[in-house]
Amino acid sequence: MAGAALFRWSVLLPVKVLAHAKSRMAALAGPRRGELALALACDTAAAVLGSDQVARVVVITDDPMAGSALAGLGALVLADEPRDGLNAALRHGAAHARARWPGSGTAALSADLPALRPAEIGRALRAAAAWRSAFVADAAGDGTTLYTAAPGAEFRPAFGLGSRARHAAGGAAELDLPGIDGLRRDVDTPADLRVAAAIGLGPRSAPLAAELLSAA
Repeated sequence: MAGAALFRWSVLLPVKVLAHAKSRMAALAGPRRGELALALACDTAAAVLGSDQVARVVVITDDPMAGSALAGLGALVLADEPRDGLNAALRHGAAHARARWPGSGTAALSADLPALRPAEIGRALRAAAAWRSAFVADAAGDGTTLYTAAPGAEFRPAFGLGSRARHAAGGAAELDLPGIDGLRRDVDTPADLRVAAAIGLGPRSAPLAAELLSAA
């Protein structure tokens, strides 16, 4: 794609209302599920904001505590006006970002990547800039952690069960890159958290995860 290196990215982070987040972590986190979800989102956002490929992070959430914490890190916060699920929230965020910054690429990222490093998201976004749309599969091989659309390309997120196959069927290029373990490792279960902890968690997630996992 000509001129691929001439733009940076608006990265969209969808964050659930914390009281409803991380239901599969209930056995481990109990009433602290919301606290854990916020820690994961904050570490994800901080890593993304640390990349020179990223112009801005746009958080889509209706949770005031999450919105306040993420705004404090430097993210822009947008209400989830559609309230019609993850992909609708992402399309809403993308429409807002593209109207304000039409020269930027648009990337949708899972908000539960606590082992993500700025260099990893930077490497993936540099690779994605060569394609009209691209994605990174999760470690399990079924889902997606990152979906991108270059400036002017249609933004068609298809997150959810089986999203890897849907994104590929929609024409997005799969980015099979080395050295991005943190980008592939989203955290939905206690086992996921243990693996992410072995990779190395961010500063918000690490002490909380250590406490929860040691108690378990």
